[in-house]
Amino acid sequence: MFSKSILIAALLFAASAENAAHADGAAISSGARLAATCAACHGTNGATKGETLPPIAGQPKEALAATLRAFKSGSRQSTIMTQIAKGYTDEQIELLAAYFAARK
Repeated sequence: MFSKSILIAALLFAASAENAAHADGAAISSGARLAATCAACHGTNGATKGETLPPIAGQPKEALAATLRAFKSGSRQSTIMTQIAKGYTDEQIELLAAYFAARK
């Protein structure tokens, strides 16, 4: 059984994590850490040029999140992105979308 102090600590952690995820600055900072894994294909800021990998920097957050969710669910297929997106939580998808939407 969980002690009261562990339960309280878990609730406080969850509340602070939720607040941080909704703050634009925190979302972009956390998104930047996650986006480091995207750099090999999409460039350091998501500003690739070319038809093979269209730029994702500056795209609407909602569109980016929807695309990542589609890759995660398998409704949009890709050799690599389908597998990568499966590893992201819904919160991480929102953080990545916020980060790349804020890029120019």
